[in-house]
Amino acid sequence: MTRTVKEGTIFTIPERCRKCYTCVRTCPAKAIKVIDGQAKVINDRCIGCGNCVRVCSRKAKQVLDSTAYCRILLAREEPVAAIIAPSAAAEFHEIDRKQFVGMLLKLGFDRVNEVAFGADLVAKKYRELLHNQTNGKSYIATTCPAIINMVEHYHPNLLDSLAPIVSPMVATARVVRDICGPAIKIVFIGPCTAKKCEGFDPNLEGEVNCVLTFVELRQMLAESNITPDKIEEVDFAPPWGGTGSLFPVGGGLLQAAGITEDLISDDVIAINDRLHFVEALKSFEDGTLKTRLLEILACEGCIMGAGMTFDAASQFSRRHRVGRYTRKRLDKMDMQRWKDDIEKYSKLDLTRSYRNRDQRQENPDDEVIKMIMAEMGKFSREDELNCGACGYESCREHALAIFHNLAESEMCLPYTIGELEKAIGELEHSNKKLSSIQEALMHAERLASMGQLAAGIAHEINNPLGVILMYAHLMQDACKEGTREREDASVIASQADRCKKIVAGLLNFARENKVMKMPTDMNKLVEDALKLVQIPYTINIAIKRCDENPVAEVDGDQVIQVLTNIVSNAVAAMENGGSLEISVIGTPDKIRYAIKDTGKGIPKENMNRVFEPFFTTKQLGKGTGLGLAVTYGIVKMHSGDIRVESNADPAQGQTGTTFTVTFPRHATRDSNSQKFIS
Repeated sequence: MTRTVKEGTIFTIPERCRKCYTCVRTCPAKAIKVIDGQAKVINDRCIGCGNCVRVCSRKAKQVLDSTAYCRILLAREEPVAAIIAPSAAAEFHEIDRKQFVGMLLKLGFDRVNEVAFGADLVAKKYRELLHNQTNGKSYIATTCPAIINMVEHYHPNLLDSLAPIVSPMVATARVVRDICGPAIKIVFIGPCTAKKCEGFDPNLEGEVNCVLTFVELRQMLAESNITPDKIEEVDFAPPWGGTGSLFPVGGGLLQAAGITEDLISDDVIAINDRLHFVEALKSFEDGTLKTRLLEILACEGCIMGAGMTFDAASQFSRRHRVGRYTRKRLDKMDMQRWKDDIEKYSKLDLTRSYRNRDQRQENPDDEVIKMIMAEMGKFSREDELNCGACGYESCREHALAIFHNLAESEMCLPYTIGELEKAIGELEHSNKKLSSIQEALMHAERLASMGQLAAGIAHEINNPLGVILMYAHLMQDACKEGTREREDASVIASQADRCKKIVAGLLNFARENKVMKMPTDMNKLVEDALKLVQIPYTINIAIKRCDENPVAEVDGDQVIQVLTNIVSNAVAAMENGGSLEISVIGTPDKIRYAIKDTGKGIPKENMNRVFEPFFTTKQLGKGTGLGLAVTYGIVKMHSGDIRVESNADPAQGQTGTTFTVTFPRHATRDSNSQKFIS
């Protein structure tokens, strides 16, 4: 194919991935990288075998969709031929062969050929390769593109051992072009996801224009509403295949080529196992597996490819379907014509070359592996459980993958369980500690309310007490010594002085912090306070800043607490959303906040209790009823003022509440020595 692929033949849909690591476990090339718990396919390392697609129950692994490009080819003026893999007999067993061809022609193809004939040509080339082999050289069969990718990526030393023979797909494509000319476009349809990789191979550029899996073909037929009913029956275009129809089953190449697998001489060995072909290649490379021809597939035959529909049919059922189809074809076959076609097209160039795409990685020394293992709590061989839950066969392989940035330590199930148990223990300890702190906080808030009450009434009581004291002393001075009037005046003075001490004692008892006033930007305090309140997106916020001289002498932290308490109550009053407007208004000697919400409002009967300690309309456990009492105390200790207006009756207009908080711009004398509740 002449197009390029950026995302790779196989890719991950992140939102479907659920950290089961089954794909990691079944990937023979370890081409899956786990990042933040997501298993992503590394395009440069992937061999396209599709194992991950087959085993992912969440369908998080997907194959590159070529249906759109195929429809583009079919819509053009150039003729398009479909070449069908022989495993179609296992996939479309419910459809008659001639009906199947008719459906493809109705889909828009101009010609339909069977790849079985290309397989016959390839089988002949392998037979000749072994017959002419006199130098004792060993070969690896190259009918499986996943095996070619595996060698090019991870066994480049075996490149010279790859048989220089094209696959049946490419052989058939060359036959069709020889018949129809170079202008024809060719679409291969088969069971193999790795065929898409072969289609993009630069060494085979232009051989095949598009590769579809059987799953994609079924999708296109369904989208076009094409069924076997009322379809004109048409046979495959010649040349027709013979025993090449057996290629999709294990050992099919050998039978088609008339080659016998001899267990004594080991001249030819056939392996078709997606779990053990990796070991076979390693053994072939290190010389422990010696054979003239290693016929190897990356799955249990093409009939079990990832591009097949995932039906309930077993490998043996599919194998039986292919065998039955081949017998029927051979029974009615014109053998002489087949031989003539084989003779004719054997003269085509059916050779190919390969390229080194080495993806091997250097492993670290043992000390580095030990350090990685220690981070997962594995300090000795006994700690290495090799349970495989991480997707790797052993703990050491997992550690190597972590070193190569392919895996995460959290993939180790025993390690993760241990960390979770530790975290649960820490959480239990934290919960107990928080419970104790909460209890202490509730007690402290109750004490704080006493200070708020004292702060609120201090300015109202201290002034008249001062007047009483002054006149009591004047009365004492005006009365003669020893008279009843002088004694009464003395009692009044002493009791008034006692009242002042009681108020001061309450303040000193409840206070822990002082008001530390300093020049502060009142606009910025609004921004800081809003950061501390979680405001839903359903509430719109508008801030009107004071543009001219927004500075006042206040305790910034305490004013933020005032704003936070009021805004929190406003948010709680707007459960279904609304708007919150905060205005900062400046006068020559004062700064005023106006905080207006469109909540449900405060009922009239509760207006007089708004600043009362422990009064709350919230559900039990949702509030202490001290927030506005604390707010009131802070404002009073700043020599400020706080007022509230509210409407809870929709019949009277928009419901909502407005708090107006006023602070003097400049601190009064000795105000920094006053204490208040925070």
